[in-house]
Amino acid sequence: MDPELEVFVPLFPRADLTDPVTERENLARLAGAVAAPDTSNLEIEDRTVPADPGVPVRIYRPHRTQGAVVWLHGGGFVMGDLDTEHPWAARLADASGATVISVGYRLAPENPFPAALDDAWAVLNWTAENAAELGVDPERIAVGGHSAGANLAAATALRARDEQGPPIRFQLLNQPGLDDRQQTWSQRNFTDTPWMNRDKVTASWRHYLGARPATPYAAPARAADLSGLPPAYLATAELCPSRDEGIDYALRLLQAGVSVELHQWPGTFHGSQAILSAEVSQRQLAELGAALRRALAG
Repeated sequence: MDPELEVFVPLFPRADLTDPVTERENLARLAGAVAAPDTSNLEIEDRTVPADPGVPVRIYRPHRTQGAVVWLHGGGFVMGDLDTEHPWAARLADASGATVISVGYRLAPENPFPAALDDAWAVLNWTAENAAELGVDPERIAVGGHSAGANLAAATALRARDEQGPPIRFQLLNQPGLDDRQQTWSQRNFTDTPWMNRDKVTASWRHYLGARPATPYAAPARAADLSGLPPAYLATAELCPSRDEGIDYALRLLQAGVSVELHQWPGTFHGSQAILSAEVSQRQLAELGAALRRALAG
C-alpha cells in the first residue's frame, strides 16, 4: 500500500452496512473532515428536478463552461447525499471546467433498485431538455460517478442506448462496482481491505437489489452487449474488491468498439483519494478532471 495512505487506515471506521443509518452518519463525519474546496470560481445552486418524486440536485457551474456531467455520488447505494459529495463535486467542476450536476438520488434499502437509476435517468433527461437554460451544449453531456455512483452512470449509459435517450458524450467511471456476482479474483481475495471489503460489498448489493433479480441495469457487468456506448474513462484502485470487474468492463468495452482510457492506481484502496494529502490522491483527482475536460472539449 502507498505509505502516504497507509498511515490513515486506522482512522477509517470499520463499516459493514448492517446499520445503514449509523453508516450514513459515519460518512457524513468523514466528509465533514475533508478540507473545504475552493468554490470562488463556481456558481452553486440547489434545484429539484421534476420527477415522481422530485430529485434534488446541486449544480456547480464554472464561469466559462460548455459541457456538463450528471454526477452520481458513491456510498454503496446506501450512503451519501449532496452534502457529503460537495467536496468532490466542487473539485471536479473546478478541475474540469464542466458544469457538474450532483444528484441526490434515493438510497437503499428504503428505496431499492431501480429507484436510484430512475432518479439518475430523470436528471439526465432534465439536463438535456434544459441545456439552454443551464448554459450547456446538449451534445456535450457526460455521466459519471464514484463507486456505486459509477455503477449508476454506467447503467444510465446502457439505458440511454437502449431507449434512444439523450446522447451521452462520455462516461467517467471511478472505482465502479458493476457485478453483484462477486466472482472475480479481487472479490474473492480482498476480504479485509480498508473501507471496502467483501462483506460490505455483499451487504451493499443486498440492500440495493432487495427482492429483485439483478439485471444489466442493476449490475452493468451482466450486460451481454456493450457496443454503441459512449467513450469511457475508467479508474480502479489496486486494493479494492471491485478492481477486477472494473478492468474487465473496460476490456469488454474496448472489445465492443468503445474507446476507453483505463487507469489502475497502484497502492490505493477504495475511496482512498479522499486522503488529499497523499500525492497519489492528488494525481487521481487531477486525472478525473482532465479526462472530463478532454472529453467535453473534443
